[in-house]
Amino acid sequence: MKKIILFGIIIIFFFKNFAMANYEKIFFDHSIKSIDDKIINLNEYTNKAVLLVNVASYCGFTKQYDDLQKLWDKYKDKGLIVLGVPSNSFNQEKDKNDEVKKFCEVNFGINFPMTSILEVKGDNAHEIYKWAKRNYGKSAVPKWNFHKILIDKNGKIFDTYASFTKPMSKKIINAVEKILN
Repeated sequence: MKKIILFGIIIIFFFKNFAMANYEKIFFDHSIKSIDDKIINLNEYTNKAVLLVNVASYCGFTKQYDDLQKLWDKYKDKGLIVLGVPSNSFNQEKDKNDEVKKFCEVNFGINFPMTSILEVKGDNAHEIYKWAKRNYGKSAVPKWNFHKILIDKNGKIFDTYASFTKPMSKKIINAVEKILN
């Protein structure tokens, strides 16, 4: 009898871990300011996958802009949104939105959506990053620039990727294709 009770307790705790995120709100319930100072209602991206990436102009990973643009070009018509979030949380971003926009367009030909310069960690983080932490835990908090959060078509976090993970890596491509198919 003790073994059955112990087994039952183990099963309860096992399934409890999978139910950690309660998602009172989903990604699409939020809004964010664009690099052009307009409001992006994220519900415009409902039923699409979103790769949310905090970016910075003066980072060693800045060359990932090329792969982010390639990813966007390859999958935008299939339902992927690449959303760049310029951030100075790690002291490597320009001071003004128009400077960031010009830098991205001139140096990388970026035409995927970009937000205004935002904080992505700590007490001053934008609400979307606080939401990600509440619902997915510490792995959703950027440790550095070019941290990636992949949102599924239901507005929930599918996975997160460290800065070292390149946007065109098999790991990200496989996850994007799994969501889009």
